[in-house]
Amino acid sequence: MHLNFDTPSPLDYFASLVQSDAHFPLLEAAACLAQDEEPDLDVQNVLDDVARVIKKVQIRLPVDADDLTRLAMLTQVFYKEMGFGVNANNYYAPENSYLNEVLRTRMGLPISLAVIWLELAQGLGLHAQGVSFPGHFLVKITLQGGLVVLDPLTGDSLGVDNLAERLGPYRGAEYKASAADLDDGETPLGLYLQPCPPRDLLARMLRNLKEIFRSQEDWPRMLSVLDRLVVLLPEGWSERRDRGLVLAELGRKHEALQDLQMYLQAEPLAPDQDALRDRISELSGT
Repeated sequence: MHLNFDTPSPLDYFASLVQSDAHFPLLEAAACLAQDEEPDLDVQNVLDDVARVIKKVQIRLPVDADDLTRLAMLTQVFYKEMGFGVNANNYYAPENSYLNEVLRTRMGLPISLAVIWLELAQGLGLHAQGVSFPGHFLVKITLQGGLVVLDPLTGDSLGVDNLAERLGPYRGAEYKASAADLDDGETPLGLYLQPCPPRDLLARMLRNLKEIFRSQEDWPRMLSVLDRLVVLLPEGWSERRDRGLVLAELGRKHEALQDLQMYLQAEPLAPDQDALRDRISELSGT
């Protein structure tokens, strides 16, 4: 009798990590995105690298260090000594979203740096969370004395004025409407500082990659990202629609039709339904 122990595909491995929101392994799930580029990537090495940084910070801390001291030491080691920061010369490179590359080059995007930083902060016992702030991902730390909001690119602490200034360009009609009941002197900033669930953070990372590959018309790589988004967000119908359109570009008509028809079933009032019905007719030759 032959036992068949097939190695799971990168997508199967990803699916196993993101199936439940309980104990969501954000660092591991984010690290395995790079397996689309390097199928043999050992994700455990990424986890080990981050664990080593946690130890590096812990060794420097007094036993009775309070949260503020832990935060200050983490900022010192991560930004000043290890030099993590933005990849300003090549901001839109896919590598900025691949954690193995971010750890190697110490350069990334706000969101990829935030994933690593959050793991470090939590490993040091800090109550740290991601914040899906418009335009630029942030992190927040709840301390005994209040809330600290940091820019994950620099480690700079952001005050209310700075946050309000960053929010300004995004406060269009829909943002103003959502803050309409807070015009009696109460700040609407709290609305934008809600913790970002790990699943949403991962979706934002994948959508960054999706946009890079879409702009390059790199359909095979965009398809790999969309496969992950469909697994991550089973009811994210727009991702399924986009996958159908990419499959059509790649000549995989049968699979394209399945995705597009499923989207129209789920979204019968979709504003793009007429255009998609035309596309379905073209693909099915009717």
